Amino acid sequence: MESAASSRRTVPGAQAIARASALLRLVSASADGGSLQQLAKDAGLSRSTAHRLLTALKLEGLVDQDPATSRWTTGPELYLMGTAAASRYDITELSRDIVRSLAVKTEESAFLSTRRADETVCLIREEGSFPIRSFVLSEGIRFPLGVASAGIAILSFLPDHDVDAYLSRHPELEERWGPAHGPGPMRRRLQETKARGYALNPGLIVEGSWGIGAAVFDREGRAEWALSLTGAEFRFGPDRLPQLGRTLLAHAHQLSSRIASVRR
Repeated sequence: MESAASSRRTVPGAQAIARASALLRLVSASADGGSLQQLAKDAGLSRSTAHRLLTALKLEGLVDQDPATSRWTTGPELYLMGTAAASRYDITELSRDIVRSLAVKTEESAFLSTRRADETVCLIREEGSFPIRSFVLSEGIRFPLGVASAGIAILSFLPDHDVDAYLSRHPELEERWGPAHGPGPMRRRLQETKARGYALNPGLIVEGSWGIGAAVFDREGRAEWALSLTGAEFRFGPDRLPQLGRTLLAHAHQLSSRIASVRR
């Protein structure tokens, strides 16, 4: 199968589209918008190239620029496109009450994330009642598969050849996210997740902030979403973790069953 990188080399104009798409994802991931400098840095572009692309996107209504702060934000056309796509891809209305129930029963912050290519994107956040919270994850935040607990859960239930291909595509994971994300430790964590049923992230992103995640499956049995919980480390101790895991898995199973019965 031809990779996305090789496709961009052979399809005329594909590189410009890929760069513009990367900027759109970065803009949409920030609630208060992004500065030109930060967007250019995160997209791996020069300031002039990023500005040129953002200006073109603004002319199409896909992004906007705050006149007071000069920060780039999502535009009205992006909202209209998202509304049109929601009827096909959005499962938030199916899952919101389940995410809320998970937060109420565990008292921790609960999330629904979806797989998007090699990343997970957070769709829903519901706060738990426990006053100490983790703010690692919120709506729109993206992580590579295998990094946050949601991505670990999804990756662990993909076919072995897909896992192999993913790890070969992303040798940078260890350097960017630390030794625990090297191929060896990653594969061990995936095996542990399959055996346990849910993923455990013991403060690998932010020290002291723990998370657990469980995969949610589509009608064909593919792991396409995940429910997760995050909170302070002491809330995920050995005396409480098994119960949290059982509650999380029960809610993930409920959502998988609902998706299978509704989506066509």
